[in-house]
Amino acid sequence: MDKKLTGRFGEQAAADYLKKKRYKLVGLNYSCRFGEVDIIAADTRYIVFAEVKLRKSDGFAEAKEFVTRAKQKKIIKTAALWLSQNETGLQPRFDVIEIYAAGGASSAAVKINHIENAFQ
Repeated sequence: MDKKLTGRFGEQAAADYLKKKRYKLVGLNYSCRFGEVDIIAADTRYIVFAEVKLRKSDGFAEAKEFVTRAKQKKIIKTAALWLSQNETGLQPRFDVIEIYAAGGASSAAVKINHIENAFQ
């Protein structure tokens, strides 16, 4: 299956999960010269910049381990630019949402692990 379609599947699963948890989706796939943020969402206290990682299993490594320090720095810079362009009174937070789907985009069931405040 196309890697881009599989990635979109994971991002949509994460977005649906956040909506069920009463987050308001602010943006999807925000990109700028510094990088990309998969999901920007808000709750009553935080503006959340979430990185979504989709894997078939955690047999080799947990999905969060693929959010390297270099990737974190890109997300932080991208979020800083977004915040400079969008006024909000909410506190920024950086989350990682792990999606485990054994069959990739054709999976009937997925496991979601939402790690709040995954990095700063």
